[in-house]
Amino acid sequence: MKLKQHIPNAITSLNLFFGTVGIYLAIAGRPDLTAWCILAAALLDFMDGFAARMLNAYSDIGKDLDSLADLISFGVAPAAVFSSLIHFHYTGTWGGAFLSLPFLQMLMVLTPFVLAVFAALRLAKFNNDDRQSDTFLGLTTTATGMFAVSLAYLIVVREGAWLQLTNPLVVIFIVLVFSALLVSEMPMFSLKFSHFKWKGNKPRFLLMALSLLAIIFTGVGAFAFIIPLYIVLSLFLTMNKSS
Repeated sequence: MKLKQHIPNAITSLNLFFGTVGIYLAIAGRPDLTAWCILAAALLDFMDGFAARMLNAYSDIGKDLDSLADLISFGVAPAAVFSSLIHFHYTGTWGGAFLSLPFLQMLMVLTPFVLAVFAALRLAKFNNDDRQSDTFLGLTTTATGMFAVSLAYLIVVREGAWLQLTNPLVVIFIVLVFSALLVSEMPMFSLKFSHFKWKGNKPRFLLMALSLLAIIFTGVGAFAFIIPLYIVLSLFLTMNKSS
């Protein structure tokens, strides 16, 4: 293989690297830093596909590696972040001794890792579904991961009332909702532009404008608002098409 053929896989490997570091940071009690790792992984996830198209460097290994990296960065890392939120609720500290918790609390702390299983199912489904070219069926793992780490970032940095979201029942409810969205058949519009005219791109331009405002006011935590907005817009479009 020529050197250029390895460039997309190298970028994907960096995605995987940032995902694994993000998992360590979440378990070590710094889910706020995990947010930066996963946002970097999301950028690299975009760049590897862009590089593959530009260089015409597609391979079966690249496809498998991409799914593995996405599972780690946008499945396991977000699950670790949600787990750290529940751990904080029980102990009042970010990180600490897991085995010293009562059995039921340990079970609750581990429950968010169910999200990683559904992320794997989502990726396997996507790789074997030729219906998802212009739209997605179900929420992407990337969107799920970005929501999780951005929410954790807001909770850690802003504290106050945000700490109410570390309640185990709240966290597990969020995990179950996003697990269901990952494997659902709900159409989600693609963010790819085939042209830049207003007609046909209204939801994309609207999402971009509101996302910019959210980023200006909340920074890294913006995706905790952007992803739910994306879900609502997708649901609205689906309801309009069916009516």
